[in-house]
Amino acid sequence: MALRITTWNVNGIRNPFSYKPWSDSRFFNDMFDILEADIVVMQELKIQRKDLRDDMVLVPGWDCYFSLPKHKKGYSGVGIYTRQSVCAPIRAEEGLLGVLCPPDSSTSYRDLPEDSSIGGYPTALQIAELGVDPAQLDAEGRCVVLEFQAFVLFGVYSPANSNGLRDDYRYGFITALDTRIRNLEKMGKRVILTGDLNVSREAIDTAHAEERMIKEGISLEEYLNAPNRRIFNQLLEDGKVIGERDEGREKPVLWDICRGFHQGRRGMFTHWEQKINARPGNFGSRIDYVLCSIEMKQWFSDSNIQEGLMGSDHCPVYATFKQKVNLRGEEVDILDIMNPPGMFKDGKRLKEYTTRDLLALSGKLLPEFDKRRSIKDMFSRNPSFVRSRSSAEPPATPTTAVDSASETQESDPASVSNTQETSINQSFPPTSTARSTSSMASPEKKRRANESQPARPAKKSKSSGATSNSPAPSKGQQSLKGFFKPKSSASTSNGAPSSITVESVTTVQSSLPLLQAITDPNGEQQLEHTVSAFDPDHEPSSPPHLTHKSSGRKLSQNTKTPNTPSIPKPQPPPSPSFRSPSGRSERSETDFIDPIVSKESWTKLFTKKPSPRCEGHEEPCITFTTKKPGVNCGRQFWICPRPLGPSGNKERGTQWRCCTFIWASDWNGGGES
Repeated sequence: MALRITTWNVNGIRNPFSYKPWSDSRFFNDMFDILEADIVVMQELKIQRKDLRDDMVLVPGWDCYFSLPKHKKGYSGVGIYTRQSVCAPIRAEEGLLGVLCPPDSSTSYRDLPEDSSIGGYPTALQIAELGVDPAQLDAEGRCVVLEFQAFVLFGVYSPANSNGLRDDYRYGFITALDTRIRNLEKMGKRVILTGDLNVSREAIDTAHAEERMIKEGISLEEYLNAPNRRIFNQLLEDGKVIGERDEGREKPVLWDICRGFHQGRRGMFTHWEQKINARPGNFGSRIDYVLCSIEMKQWFSDSNIQEGLMGSDHCPVYATFKQKVNLRGEEVDILDIMNPPGMFKDGKRLKEYTTRDLLALSGKLLPEFDKRRSIKDMFSRNPSFVRSRSSAEPPATPTTAVDSASETQESDPASVSNTQETSINQSFPPTSTARSTSSMASPEKKRRANESQPARPAKKSKSSGATSNSPAPSKGQQSLKGFFKPKSSASTSNGAPSSITVESVTTVQSSLPLLQAITDPNGEQQLEHTVSAFDPDHEPSSPPHLTHKSSGRKLSQNTKTPNTPSIPKPQPPPSPSFRSPSGRSERSETDFIDPIVSKESWTKLFTKKPSPRCEGHEEPCITFTTKKPGVNCGRQFWICPRPLGPSGNKERGTQWRCCTFIWASDWNGGGES
């Protein structure tokens, strides 16, 4: 199959994988096979170098070259992928002006010897006329230049029109691009320019040309005479130029391949505004191009847009070479001049492509990817183990982490716990030997180690109504429905006497205001009633038992333990209207909260207001936020969900977007309170 070049603004290098057919595989080589491309030029990668991953760089059978922003994050970025089986560049550079330096070099491209550089760089005088800092112009990751035997390939992402905020930078970039291409043409080199140039040629190349001219009150001549559009049209053959050409741009040098194969075709757009869902109605513009030197017009057999391929707000544009091309009056195979000399002859490979043929700018030579051909290599390295002895000690018999733990237990019982934990963490991966070692320490040693450590504060327990043998209740809200279910009482089963833990007693003892509130006139604390406050189903007739958590032993009422106050005999509750610690009075058995009513009330509170329906189609509207500076900036509004039609205007009685417009602040949810 003949060689094909494809350019695509992907709006994020991983963005296409969210759409069909790319989501089926999610591999770049499969994407390139679906595109049937041999050279893929991507723009607006929106990544920095630190964001590059193996699947982006180490693509089997492909080489890659990137120009990424040096400072701004998630911004711009250009990449070119070349299929190694059919083409290989002889030089690669980054930037338009040649002020950047190759990897691992302090010499800029423009200062390299002629046989090591692509050439055509703007002169110092031409750079001064740009009115833009040269370092800033090439620092945003907007251009990659590859040189093949046949031509010089530019992959470009030109700055967009940002409401006039960067007009100087945008004009300086398109001027530098025009200058570099014309300089290369003067050197006798052919050029192919691909990418998102963010400028349309004529009114036929944009759906909103007439609307814009009416809105701005300008004529067609003034529209075509816009600064960037004028430079672009002077660069192209058959470009419409109003008046005389500018000095230095007396003749065109490039040919619009796609328009050359589809002259007069309307609606051949490559970009659609996502905010207004303009793609279904084909309300867009043509700003993505594959252009070539006029000398190469007969080299191509086909060119078109691929508007059916989703994955971005742009669509791919391709151009296909003929297998045999005319090179200065001689028929040659396209593969012979798309590879370094001696690699192909008459379309047959004579020399295999190896890593020695990689150029310095190749992504595979980046330090983080060099000498690694597959992601599997990341997992083939042996894990490094932490040494138990310092490197200063003389070499001795290897001692494992388990042996170290055993020796530490015998010498210093107080540090058994910490040493044991550290040893187990250092052994990687954990084995059965390490697990068995954890049980070597006797309970007495463990107890002494625990006693030597500072005492931890007692944890606060919730309810002490359940015995130590009863299953612990499930903690937390297990599901959303559980929020609306009435709480189950934590009563003891079969009338067994309730028991409270030492931590519970400590918690009750620390609640001084509560204990004072339930103290009788004689100064005796009614502990039984305090326990009832935590457990409504507690039976006062049953004497409480104290349970020691660490030993599991029950203490009788008269048993005294350290830090445990003596508990007098409980007294009957003074009043049935006792309030719980949370401040809520105990509910009688007749009180019942309907979970359905509660659910409906909560749902009504948190449910969003229903969307209004458009007037023309009775469909739920969609909401947007005003970003235009002014009094309404930041306000939300509702409009018809359907896309704009080919006219770009709202229509009545059609399948396209109707005239519905509602401010969000004016919508009350259809009269619901």
